[in-house]
Amino acid sequence: MKKIGLLGGTFDPPHMGHLLIAEEVYQQLGLDEVWFIPSNDPPHKTATDTLVNDRLEMTQLAIDSNPHFKVNTIEIERSGISYTFDTVKTLIDEFEDIQFYFIMGGDMVEYLPKWHRIEELVEMITFVGVKRKGHELSSPFPIQTIDIPVFEVSSTVIRERIGEGRSARYLLPELVESYIKERGLYGSE
Repeated sequence: MKKIGLLGGTFDPPHMGHLLIAEEVYQQLGLDEVWFIPSNDPPHKTATDTLVNDRLEMTQLAIDSNPHFKVNTIEIERSGISYTFDTVKTLIDEFEDIQFYFIMGGDMVEYLPKWHRIEELVEMITFVGVKRKGHELSSPFPIQTIDIPVFEVSSTVIRERIGEGRSARYLLPELVESYIKERGLYGSE
């Protein structure tokens, strides 16, 4: 049975922290692949101004050099609010021969009790919590924990830096940084 990690997010923009998390989980759990799933409309975040096609293209550019990373557009194709339950249910129904691992940062583990249909979801998939500085991975639900090197970066910080005309070099893959500049995203020139 194949083992696939699922890493969802707005990826607005995708950054080196996303890639580091995916690679560490891939290596430590012996996964076959990690699928990046850009969300259409996540229930836990306010709407993004960045067009979904730009977020999708940046995600593809970010992972292009890694053969075990793939982009899955299930949430974009479905449209509407992206609930993890709906995504996982659809993937399990479509790929019966795959064991899925849902990868999340330590900050998201705290919110699991509030997730849509969480009681059913924990029966369907293995949750993998990535330990991040300042977040305890305590949850009433079973979580497999992974330690990763500390690399403090967020999409919010990157958008702010770019908007202020500051560099995001070494925080973003080069192809993503070039795309942002070419498209004038986040107030870049």
